Amino acid sequence: MKQVDTVIGCDGVVIIPTYNEKENVENIIRAVFALEKIFHILIIDDGSPDGTAEIIKRLKDEFPERLHLLERKGKQGLGTAYITGFKWAVSRGYDYIFEMDADFSHNPNDLLKLWSACAVKGADMAIGSRYITGVNVVNWPMGRVIMSYYASKYVRLITGMKIADTTAGFVCYRREVLDTINLDTIRFKGYAFQIEMKFTAYKCGFKLVEVPIIFINRVLGVSKMNSSIFGEAVLGVIQLKIGSWFKKYPSKKYDEENLD
Repeated sequence: MKQVDTVIGCDGVVIIPTYNEKENVENIIRAVFALEKIFHILIIDDGSPDGTAEIIKRLKDEFPERLHLLERKGKQGLGTAYITGFKWAVSRGYDYIFEMDADFSHNPNDLLKLWSACAVKGADMAIGSRYITGVNVVNWPMGRVIMSYYASKYVRLITGMKIADTTAGFVCYRREVLDTINLDTIRFKGYAFQIEMKFTAYKCGFKLVEVPIIFINRVLGVSKMNSSIFGEAVLGVIQLKIGSWFKKYPSKKYDEENLD
């Protein structure tokens, strides 16, 4: 296995999009930085009116090498936030690039499991899965559980991916995955963005692995989920599948011998 630390201080960066997360952002940053493995964090804040960015700027004085902030004007969507973060991370040479929510629905301790799945066990994309070992969701309304679970079933049926949690947003990518995918062609912004990234990686020939996690609904702050995001996913899956019949996907650019 390659050495954990690199010339930039570590091999992994956690991308966390934020909008009005003042109740959570400092705690999530400190939780990630308290882990036994070193991670950097990139916060992408969409002009939060509640002062989220100001909290991050204050913490940057405490963690000048590990904490990074990109500010955008207004809500531009989850997908575009991650695409911006992916390009930033790839350009700086991080080997493992993570998606994670700010609200503790994703347990920071599970970053280690996702990193290990890629860095030690050879996955190209490790997915923190709510459904690979049953339904591991805490404090969600039953209607939302049913919607999310059967949405993943629907996506699996349409796309052919053998993934139980196709809409998961807690993910680790090898840099090579993001290098191979043409990020400028990723179209969707919400639930469908998560599906499109997995489907594109799958069509490029990368190895996708699910890692069981427990998803806990946020305690503080307001959920950004709405029916339009879900609707985008339902229709977007059909568009992705039909589009794949006519699209030539790039092939993975490396082999197992080049991973060490």
